[in-house]
Amino acid sequence: MQEVLSQSEIDQLLEALTSGKLQPEEAQQAVSAPASKPYDFRRPNKFSREHLRTLEMVHQNFARLLSSFLSGYLRAPVSIELVSVGQLIFDEFIRSIPTPTVMSVFNLAPLEGQAILEAGTPVILPMLDLVFGGPGSPTDIMRELTDIEVTVVRRLLGRVLEHLSQAWSDLFPVEASIDAIESNPRMSQVLAPNEIIALITLNVSINDEQRGLLNLCLPYVLLEPVISHLSVRQQFLRKSRQPKPEEVHWLKHWLGFSPLELSVILGESQISIREFLQLQEGDVLVLDRLINQDLDLYIEGELKFGVQPGRVRDHLAVQVVALKEGGDRIE
Repeated sequence: MQEVLSQSEIDQLLEALTSGKLQPEEAQQAVSAPASKPYDFRRPNKFSREHLRTLEMVHQNFARLLSSFLSGYLRAPVSIELVSVGQLIFDEFIRSIPTPTVMSVFNLAPLEGQAILEAGTPVILPMLDLVFGGPGSPTDIMRELTDIEVTVVRRLLGRVLEHLSQAWSDLFPVEASIDAIESNPRMSQVLAPNEIIALITLNVSINDEQRGLLNLCLPYVLLEPVISHLSVRQQFLRKSRQPKPEEVHWLKHWLGFSPLELSVILGESQISIREFLQLQEGDVLVLDRLINQDLDLYIEGELKFGVQPGRVRDHLAVQVVALKEGGDRIE
């Protein structure tokens, strides 16, 4: 469709042509239609910018969760960073993966279809080394995993996908489960070659050294039932998620193992430095507390209870007899 010029713009063009300031070729270019954009019907853009932006935010959270989990699980500093989020056809993704690799095919129930989590041997082998008690040294070896290593990797990637489900929980509740692990991407028949996918690429660093990439392949046919949830408007309309009963149960369970420091103050006394230097074994210090007064029990440095001293079998003990919340704090 050609651009329509206003009368003033037409007058300016005629004046420029008359005065010689504008050549006829330039005038023709000025009124010509804008350049068209090429469109490849074999690679339609099914994910909008808004959809990709939402996927980016979800998987930034996934990267943070995964960094914390792997650092604790492997007992080594692990950093996961989101590199890019884009869309391409499945055949291009498969052709870009080296062989051998570790390609986990998994489901996202209740969504129908399969997705792929791909991790190269430069990432997986150092992780296996850490799991088996090694230092997690980098390696340039390209080899397939043994049966024992596949079993360990399957369990590790299963835990990784649990955090993917957690990252998606605020957007749409899904439950990820591994269906198969492949080493040769050319043998994968998960999708048609021209199927559009969203490709999320994560950078992995172990022991402050870059090791490789994690690629998460989410097909459009898998996400199509929930594509409306990827809009910004839906994010504002979405209510805050209530914790599940099992989450509350496990939170209380693990909080029960948290250690607390309890301190009982028998009393206080003030003496001079000279008296302190002359103290010997057997000397008696007079405290500022009567024998029938409650002692102070501090929990993590805060006064909480009044207690009475006693003994349980061969151990000194105290019995809580009063509540003293809001009291002083000791350092």
